[in-house]
Formats: sequence, structure tokens, C-alpha cells
Amino acid sequence: MESANIKQILEAYFEGETTLAEEKLLENYFNNEKISGDLLQYQPLFAGLKAAKAEQSTRAFNLPETSKQKIIKTWWYGVAAMLVVAFGVGTFFFSQPQYSQEEKEALAAFEKSKQAMLLLSENLNKGTQQLTHVSQFEKTKDRIFE
Repeated sequence: MESANIKQILEAYFEGETTLAEEKLLENYFNNEKISGDLLQYQPLFAGLKAAKAEQSTRAFNLPETSKQKIIKTWWYGVAAMLVVAFGVGTFFFSQPQYSQEEKEALAAFEKSKQAMLLLSENLNKGTQQLTHVSQFEKTKDRIFE
């Protein structure tokens, strides 16, 4: 019966569903000398886990202490970032051109005259296309009357 109970706990152990008390029971069972023959294959696993628990590092670790200077340094980084953003936003807003009413009217008149010149240019280009037909007519006429 004990072997069947251990097998059920082992299945739950490998699924990650055991409690600490059940894991302790498995550890005690596999570290004893009385293990059933069909469960001998799991003994090296638990022996290795026991050996891993007993290991200790001889290396000394020095952990840095959090000091007040690091907190102040972090605070200054935040202030510096905020100043950079404020400077960028201010530069953007103050670099926008501020036109007077007279300058705005002049720009509007310029745009209207620009549109008128484009319209005139389009119409002149249409007229020059018609002239190519006339020049072709003259060349053909000169050939006929020669």
C-alpha cells in the first residue's frame, strides 16, 4: 500500500501539484534504505536534490547599498529630462511665424496671383500645342507648292 501511495504522490510531484509535506514525505522515503524495486529509478533524483540542498557557496558577495546619493541622482535625471522636454516644446511654439494682418493679406494676394499665373500658363501651353499643327500645315503646304 505504501508503494502505491508513493507512486500517486510521485505522479503529483512531477505534475507540480504536491504540498510541501508530501514532498518531504517523498524525500524521506527515497533517502531511506528501504525502497521498493520499481521505484529505485527515482532514488538518484532525490539523492541529488539532497546533495544540492547541502551545498554552500564559499564566494563572498558584496551587495551595493542604496544610498541617498543614488536617489538624488535619479531625481536629477527626471528634472533634466523635464527641462529638455520643456525647452523643445517652447522652441517649437516660439519658432512659429507670427504674421501681422497686413502680411497675412499680402500672402493671400500672393497665392491668388500664383493661381492666376498657373491658369495663364496652362492656357498658353494649349495655344502653343495648336501652333504645332499650324507649323505642320505650313511644311506640308510648302512641299506641295514646290
